[in-house]
Amino acid sequence: MDKIQSRYKTLTKFKLNESEIEELLTYNENKFKQNSNINDFISFPLKSEPHVKIWQNYKTLADKIGTNNSLTFPLVQLKFPVREGMSQNEQYLRAVRKGECEENFRFEGGLQLTDPDNLQLEIKDTLAGAIPIIIAPNRQDFELLIQAITKKNEPVTIPPSMGACIIGGYNNWDRIKQYRLEWEKNNPNHCTQEDWNQEFKRLIPQKSLYQDRFIILSQGFYSNVSATQLGLTEQQWQKLSLTIRLEHECTHYFTRRVLNYMGNNLLDELIADYQGIVAALGYFRADWFLHFVGLESFPNYRQGGRLENYRGNPPLSDQAFKILQNLVKTAAENLEQFHNKYFNSTPTKQESISLLMALTTLTLEELASDDFETLVQESINYQKKFFKIE
Repeated sequence: MDKIQSRYKTLTKFKLNESEIEELLTYNENKFKQNSNINDFISFPLKSEPHVKIWQNYKTLADKIGTNNSLTFPLVQLKFPVREGMSQNEQYLRAVRKGECEENFRFEGGLQLTDPDNLQLEIKDTLAGAIPIIIAPNRQDFELLIQAITKKNEPVTIPPSMGACIIGGYNNWDRIKQYRLEWEKNNPNHCTQEDWNQEFKRLIPQKSLYQDRFIILSQGFYSNVSATQLGLTEQQWQKLSLTIRLEHECTHYFTRRVLNYMGNNLLDELIADYQGIVAALGYFRADWFLHFVGLESFPNYRQGGRLENYRGNPPLSDQAFKILQNLVKTAAENLEQFHNKYFNSTPTKQESISLLMALTTLTLEELASDDFETLVQESINYQKKFFKIE
């Protein structure tokens, strides 16, 4: 039985018509780019991406002048407030599209954060290389940063269940400025504006030289779940929330760099939450994950849970969405049983990567199937051929 037939068989256990089965087969299609060449051996941790070097400079500068001030160098949007129509403002467009913005310029005072002094910038070492992390302790400040960086400084509503965002392909005009200064230094006799225009055209295809990737985190309760719901104190839960959120986003970064994919679906979320919960507790709790996605009272779904953020585009039909809830619940419970059976304590790095890589070879139907344990073990044994930890 091939993979599609196996997935189809799992779905036929539910009262679905052919159209609904096709919806779920499409939604749950595994899009991670797996390595099939045993000669392409991966050594972890990966070398950090080029932009990390200058972000380390921003971190050093942040320690001197404050994170909020330091971040205005790479993030020109912070020099503008969030307000309706800002994305069409001429000065804004010149700044974000052409980098035409003086160092000390602030449009009407810039981004008005509530608690700018406690904004943090860290450089997090991960198995996929280091990545810059911006942490906003204040929820309103987190939402303003997301609106500024991802919503063109427009006051778009940010879901309460959203507590982090990984930004990729960000055009850093400060890096372009530094590139130009170095280019002029090396070409003192050929650095007219026309010369630069030609050099800039050559620079554009080399995105690694000016595009950045970083993570923005809030310090609120993870997935907007209260401490009371998990039987914790607010202090305990806030600390654990940050660990879960950070590891969750770093897992997305890992799959993006290693497997060339980072998706907006429940397989990705289950894998990332598994990594986050284990990082926080040393073991996996399916009931926590179900709280996070709004399925703690399954088969009832709690409106406002994260699950509705991953319904797909176009969105799954009501019946297909209901079965998706069943699949993800069973998959989470299978994953908890597997963890408890094979890991007596916090997994080693070798075990953690092996399981992470194995999970990315499967689909939600397979994770929810009766063959879950066999499929995961086979994949773990296979994946071990392709990597090592240095």
